[in-house]
Amino acid sequence: MNTENTKAQMRKGILEFCILSLINHKEMYVSDLIDELKKGKLDVVEGTLYPLLTRLKNGEFLSYRWEESTGGPPRKYYQITEKGKTFLNELQNTWQELTDSVNQITQKH
Repeated sequence: MNTENTKAQMRKGILEFCILSLINHKEMYVSDLIDELKKGKLDVVEGTLYPLLTRLKNGEFLSYRWEESTGGPPRKYYQITEKGKTFLNELQNTWQELTDSVNQITQKH
């Protein structure tokens, strides 16, 4: 059993859940996402985030728009799609079921 690989898979799924949750509240630029994830104690770098955003966009869970920037190149702002909202709802339900199960098993009686 490769525990590092398992951890990486779990982390990727949790990051996707967190990214969709954040973008569901408002459209976001990559540096905004990184800042919000860091506030939640998830240390993520751009090299990790871009492939996840690309996969979510290719899956039609996210879309984006370009906005001109006063201090550099145009910025890509991501927004969640209807398909993304449906997927996020499924992830929220799965997360709740998982945390309920773990809490039931690990709580002392």
